[in-house]
Order: sequence, then C-alpha cells, then structure tokens
Amino acid sequence: MVSRGQEIAAKGAHKVSAGARGAADALPDWSGAASQSIRKTVGRVSRAGLSSKRVVARHKKCGHDVASLADLRRLDLQQIDAVRGRAANWYYPAGAALSGAGAGLVISGGQLVIAASGGAAAAPSGGAIVGAFTADTAVVLGLASRAVGQVSLFYGYDPEEPAEKLFVMSVVNAGTASSATAKNAAMADISRLTQALFRGKTWKTLNEAVVARVSTQFAKAFGFRLTKEGLGKAVPAVGILVGGTLNWTTMEGIVDAAEMAYRRRFLLEKYPHLADEEASGSVPDAGPDVPDDADEAISVLGELAEAGGPDLR
Repeated sequence: MVSRGQEIAAKGAHKVSAGARGAADALPDWSGAASQSIRKTVGRVSRAGLSSKRVVARHKKCGHDVASLADLRRLDLQQIDAVRGRAANWYYPAGAALSGAGAGLVISGGQLVIAASGGAAAAPSGGAIVGAFTADTAVVLGLASRAVGQVSLFYGYDPEEPAEKLFVMSVVNAGTASSATAKNAAMADISRLTQALFRGKTWKTLNEAVVARVSTQFAKAFGFRLTKEGLGKAVPAVGILVGGTLNWTTMEGIVDAAEMAYRRRFLLEKYPHLADEEASGSVPDAGPDVPDDADEAISVLGELAEAGGPDLR
C-alpha cells in the first residue's frame, strides 16, 4: 500500500509540475485593479501596530540606553534577541496557515460536496476559485511584509523608508524562492542592497513613486509564484491540508530569511571588516533542490532599474 501510494504521489507531482505554468497563466493579471486594491488594503492592515516608538520603549523597559530607532544598531545581538523574542516564528506562519486552509476549503470544498451529494450545484465557480487564490496571496504577502517589517524594526531599521521597502521585498523574495537559480538571484539582491545601504549610497532617483512601481511588479511575480506552488489546494479532500501546510512553510521560510538578512546586515554595520567577506549571490543550503523551471527567478533590483530607479545590479 505504501509503495502504491508513493507511485501515485509521484505521478501526481509530475502532472502538477507540468501543468503549473499553464494554470498560473490562466489566472487573471495580478497587477489588475481588483488585485491591487486587495493587496493595498491587506498591506495597510498588516502594517497596523508596527511602531518604532514601541520598539524603542521595549528596549528602554529592558534597561537599554537608547533614544531612537537608530540607537538600536549600537546594541549587542544578545540585547536585540532579548527584546525581540521568538513569538513571530510561529504566529505569522499560523496566520498564513489559516488563510491557506480557508483558500483550500473554498477551492476544493465544493468538490467534496459534489462527491457527497452527487450534484454539481455546489461546485465552486471560476470566480470563487480565482478570488480565493487572489485573497490568499494578498494575505500571505501582507503577513510577509509585516513579519519582515517587524524584524527590521527590532534591528533598528525603519521599514517605511523607500530604500528599506526594497530590502523588505528582497527578503520576502529570498524566503519564498525554491529553485537554486531563484535563491541565488534573491540572495544577490540582498547582498547588493546590504552593501549599498551600508556604504550610505545616495538615492537621488529613489522616491515613493518608483518604489510603488517596483512593489506592484513584485506583487505580480509573487502572486504567480505562490499560485504555481499552491495548485495542490485544488485537489479534493487534501486541498485544505495542502493550503495550510504550504502557507505555514512559506511564511516560516520568510521569517527565517528575515532573521538571517537583518542579523548579517546588523553585524556588517558593527564590524565593517566583514564587508570583505560579503559574497554576492552566496546562498546557504535551504533544503531539497527544486528544478529551475519550477520557480522563476525574481530580481527586485532588476525591477528597480526598469522602474527608473538606480541600477545596483
């Protein structure tokens, strides 16, 4: 029975991989007005409560001599960790898992009803399926932005600054990349942005309009990536489990990527000689390899250059 189950799973995985691009392309344009509206609304809600003043106040409560967010970068990592805690490592993934399970219920739940009742009246419409994918992607992206933004605040960086928004997107990109090519492209963006921010590079051509265009293009690419990876949500009976599990691991990867990126940047500012060891494009082993055609590389810096911002590639 186990052998037969593995064989069926292997065939199913092959079919999903082969049809992933076509299924993702069949969905509406993620940069459309409706999708942008959902993403912006969820984004605003997700950032509610993130405050540099609260972070500074928590450090003061712990007896740390800080007066502003920038002062946090003078502290030791041990002091940062004592205030930050580890709660974000589970409640952001848990929130994403609930969203994924809900999307799986909408997408595949109707098929369960059909099987039980023998009728097709309860089948989810195409609009419901597309809406579930769109809403779930917006929620995951919103939670990802909040999770990375919260980590950035605890290390002394304001996620609302234009340059920091690019860094947040780069971290989200790295946390969701699955193939070696996509991982390397994402880590190259983080490394180059870290170097630019560390050296105090001027951002004369960087403004909110440019960042907004980059954010829109990144959300579109992110939506395609998450949709292709989440096609298992459409499988009857297991769609709910797949949706919850996929979103949990996705958000867990984003939080881990944020911790790595901001700790590395934090240490680079405290110990400038580490800049000589900063290798562009280096990426640690992040799990089993995924074929390159299963995940397209996303470059935030590439989108930045095309949007009229500085070319840091």
